[in-house]
Amino acid sequence: MDNIPHIPVLKDEVLDIFKNARSGILIDCTLGFGGHSEAILKAYPHIKIIGIDKDKEAREFAKARLAIFKDRFSCESGGFGDIFGRLLDKYQGEICGVLADIGVSSYQLDTPRRGFGFESDVLDMRMDTSSNLNAEKILKSYSQHELAKIFFDFGELREAKKLASLIIELREHNPSILDSASSFSHFLKTHFKNPKILPLVYQALRIEVNGELRELDCLLESVKGLKKAILCIISFHSLEDRAIKNSLKDYARSCICPENIMRCECGNNHELGRIMTKKPLIATNDELKYNSRAKCAKLRAFEFY
Repeated sequence: MDNIPHIPVLKDEVLDIFKNARSGILIDCTLGFGGHSEAILKAYPHIKIIGIDKDKEAREFAKARLAIFKDRFSCESGGFGDIFGRLLDKYQGEICGVLADIGVSSYQLDTPRRGFGFESDVLDMRMDTSSNLNAEKILKSYSQHELAKIFFDFGELREAKKLASLIIELREHNPSILDSASSFSHFLKTHFKNPKILPLVYQALRIEVNGELRELDCLLESVKGLKKAILCIISFHSLEDRAIKNSLKDYARSCICPENIMRCECGNNHELGRIMTKKPLIATNDELKYNSRAKCAKLRAFEFY
């Protein structure tokens, strides 16, 4: 298929993670434009895939791209945080793998009308364009406390309170600055010396708009019900990677007694499986030559017994 709008990150690493997966269904929680799913379907004919995505444009592209696989591929509309648990209940014994690429696609970033980019004419950032909440609405309606909280929690910004205060002032004196990403970006660069201000603010807004960390938390809780399956998650910032790393450690814990207990009382046999990646896998120099956006990607994997 020509004009594919997104390059999947760490594709070779993903294929290697699933090389020993048993026959069954793999859930691609973030189907996107179908790059990872296509590679898996081509490499492993014993695997079927159910893809999940809330972005209608990406979903329609992926369905056309993967139509050649006929009965080995199907697609669900919505967020994986809500859908995965239902699929797990339905296909419990058949699920052999779970893949989640927790990031924004190049298409979303590079399409101005989607409002993800710093210079877009709109402030949107919705992956699901039917959702009622977008970035502009957050900036124009959230309280000062709510704004400061999302910038601190989701952007880890030390200047969160200052930024929230300035946004409240903008609403009163110059609200048009909040109409577009380009004008808001110029405002941020004018008032803050922090060179990372733009990516961190936009990250925080995007996470809030799309409920990204809530969805990830739901997935990390639900996958504990997997048996004889491989979990592979790719993240792009420290908030996600920290949650994934800590969850995989918990899955692998044999003893679940409180830390203040002197002697194990739980039976010391509670591990759910093994961590497959002691350190996260990252993009090779060869991959970075043709896909610079893979620079922040980290892959962690776990095998459930």
